[in-house]
Amino acid sequence: MNELFKIQDQTYTRKDAVKVYEHKDAASAYVADRIAKIIKNKQNIGQRAIVGLATGSTPKGVYKELIRLHKDEGLSFKNVVTFNLDEYYPILPVDDQSYVSFMKNNLFNHIDIDHQNVHIPDGTLSLEGIQAYCDLYEQKIVDFGGLDIQLLGIGRTGHIGFNEPGAMLESKTRLVTLNDITREDAKDDFGGKDKVPTQAITMGVQTITQAKEVILMALSQRKAEIIQKALQGDITADIPATFLQRLNHVEYILDSEAASLLSR
Repeated sequence: MNELFKIQDQTYTRKDAVKVYEHKDAASAYVADRIAKIIKNKQNIGQRAIVGLATGSTPKGVYKELIRLHKDEGLSFKNVVTFNLDEYYPILPVDDQSYVSFMKNNLFNHIDIDHQNVHIPDGTLSLEGIQAYCDLYEQKIVDFGGLDIQLLGIGRTGHIGFNEPGAMLESKTRLVTLNDITREDAKDDFGGKDKVPTQAITMGVQTITQAKEVILMALSQRKAEIIQKALQGDITADIPATFLQRLNHVEYILDSEAASLLSR
């Protein structure tokens, strides 16, 4: 069993590895504050903050709070460089379901980030050009000094980014085939499962785990079963999120519903 959960009468061995909040808004505010502190600390020493971002319903509250911090408390994003985890393939950036549209609508259009500092995988590439593009995406992250923090959600398959079951720890940014469950979960956004792309470009597990800090968020009862497996199950490529158990720099931010099946 994973070392996180062995100490008797304590919830977790690493005291700060898992934080459970009664309400998702409080969880989102905590994560936004963590990101804001990194941004401000980097500003104070004249450096850029390199931030890995996620999409989906889970981080929306984080982005809402970051926008509030920008508008109400003067948090600037001028020194921030972002790298998104993934994007559907093929998809146009102007499509409503694209992660370019998602990030603009939920964050970038409402803050003072330099749009040249925004990096989201390109869903319009030719198949022949994808590998070279993915290699360049990796190199850009390295050139910026690596990700200071990576925000993650988790899919019902246990995916982080679009690293579906079978993804290896050594995987890097690449084109992947989406799991049937993942496509099922996206069908409402696309107006039917048959309209959901079958592939995506995603950062790899290695790319994610090399970030200096990793935060995995899960909110709602719908995520309870996979969270129990991801945090307390065996480490396996069948559930890529279990690879995070090996990290000393990961934090799991959950609401009470998502944490409801964890053993205490």
